[in-house]
Amino acid sequence: MTRITIAGPDDIEDVIDLFHRIDQHYYGTQAASREATADYVRANLDAPHCGVRVALAREGDEAVGIATWSILYPAPRLAGQLYMKDLFVAESARGRGVGRALMAYLARVAVDAGCERFDWTTETANPAAMGWYDGLGADRVSEKIYYRLTGARLAALAR
Repeated sequence: MTRITIAGPDDIEDVIDLFHRIDQHYYGTQAASREATADYVRANLDAPHCGVRVALAREGDEAVGIATWSILYPAPRLAGQLYMKDLFVAESARGRGVGRALMAYLARVAVDAGCERFDWTTETANPAAMGWYDGLGADRVSEKIYYRLTGARLAALAR
């Protein structure tokens, strides 16, 4: 049975482990080391600028999945918008309902907080994820364009 909780200080090693697995999933041999990931998590998750919450999925004592989110304002109809940044399930736990349990948990968080909507993104190069999200009944939002500034262009705008 999958149990979902909001990560707290006692869960830091599990959060570090799952963040490291996410990095390995996306970047393979170019992923940061576990030590660098630990420094990153410790420096940022409790920082004053951080508005992210972390949900952990456990099966028994093992952390098998994670979702990160924030509730953003303003949103339509004077409500909030829950925005999920990442959803990740350990390879060993895929296909057992862990991802769905995390999504249901975040949906409850959104409803309980009076949010009007629950949004996230996925890469167009990941048709399996897109199909999985379609299966949840989510709408694809085609009227929005996702923008990004990086590197020199980000620094130039910041000046």
